[in-house]
Amino acid sequence: MEIITLSQLLEAVDGRLLGDFDCLDTPITGVDTDSRSIRPGTLFIPLTGDRFDGHAYINSALESGAAGCLTDREREGCMPGKFYVQVADTHRALRDLASWYRDRFSIPVIGVTGSVGKTTAKDMLAAVLSIKYKVLKTEGNHNNTIGLPLTLLEMDSSHEIAVLEMGMDRPGEIDYLAGAVKPNVGVITNIGDAHIERLGSRENILKAKCEMLPHIKKDGLLILNGDDPLLSSLRGSTPVPALFCGQGADCDCRAQVTGGDRVSHIHCRLTMANMDQEVRIPALGEHMIYPTLIAAAVGERFGLTPSQIEEGIGQFVPTRMRMNILHRGAGITILDDTYNANPQSMRAAISVLADSQGAYKVAVLGDMLELGPFAPALHAGVGEYLGTVGAHCLVAVGEQAGQIAQGAQEAGVPRVIHCRDREEAKALLDQVVRPDSTILVKASRGMKLEELTARLLELTKEA
Repeated sequence: MEIITLSQLLEAVDGRLLGDFDCLDTPITGVDTDSRSIRPGTLFIPLTGDRFDGHAYINSALESGAAGCLTDREREGCMPGKFYVQVADTHRALRDLASWYRDRFSIPVIGVTGSVGKTTAKDMLAAVLSIKYKVLKTEGNHNNTIGLPLTLLEMDSSHEIAVLEMGMDRPGEIDYLAGAVKPNVGVITNIGDAHIERLGSRENILKAKCEMLPHIKKDGLLILNGDDPLLSSLRGSTPVPALFCGQGADCDCRAQVTGGDRVSHIHCRLTMANMDQEVRIPALGEHMIYPTLIAAAVGERFGLTPSQIEEGIGQFVPTRMRMNILHRGAGITILDDTYNANPQSMRAAISVLADSQGAYKVAVLGDMLELGPFAPALHAGVGEYLGTVGAHCLVAVGEQAGQIAQGAQEAGVPRVIHCRDREEAKALLDQVVRPDSTILVKASRGMKLEELTARLLELTKEA
């Protein structure tokens, strides 16, 4: 973050200065919502949730060197030499400050959302654009109403372009985030069943994702998945020009998988306005054509040559626990995709498992959360898909995963094991590890199946 003053903070958050502090030129060198990581000169923003209230840590933050704080309540006393700025809502003030701060920079910003694959698209975009530009990108899971504003506040004069991921689980959230991001290019990867419990239908999910569209700058661009039937319905009705990416003949940017080694990469032919060549994608699965197309289209938009785009694609590295390919001894491969899951990403991951080189294919799958009344049928469908692609073994973990197990049994998967929880699964993983095998581990984030990946790594360290 570049230095701002207390006077500018008051303007950005429509705040009121409390106490006797009157040095409006006081510099603010950073922003933090965690009192434990405060650095000197930082602004502390206390947030309030169902189980916590950051206001209880204001004194601790100030004693640790914070220059001052926001607060949404009156104060009886103020610490000498520290400023206190009262706002209506500290959470909203964080977003408003980030929106104000974003306007200080003229660099292009790419906003990325979608039901599945937005993190992969963000990482691929950053890999490609980094060939030519200094890129600010969303790190980890900082795609929400706290993490995204904090990411915007990391922008400084060294950055030349930004790639920001926007997540949501309810209507209005993309509108809230995109109002701060104000993207020059908007990306929607697809429309799936993630968070359908809250939104009720895919059509409502489409509406929620499209809340980004009014915030795209007037001379901007929208990039959409042309193979997604709901996104395809937006043809001719978007507020800025749209490029459609996919395999279909009517897509502006097209891709076709041409090969791969089934171990570490696939080959894909990209056909676009200024590019028609084969590239090597260092990841597995046909679904990887979509983030690759998106990144190539954005690369073209910002002046990268075909060779630069190809180089950037080759440097793609997925975020941790996002289809990380872990090669072990004795021909064993672990596909660690434990960060999150929904029906579409489950099927994509199972397709990678099915196409893998291992002779024995094992799926360790847990509950998919936030599916509401659709959960039983959607879990069963995942199990049926396992049978369709010829998986040899399923370890289903969790209550809802019982439906995956039932669907898999009915679809003819030879070995199906249902475990109530992670601990039960840990105790029997040694039974499914064998030479020349590929093991997929995937579930919603709340299931914490990375613990099972860790157990598999222990079991295979001497393999």
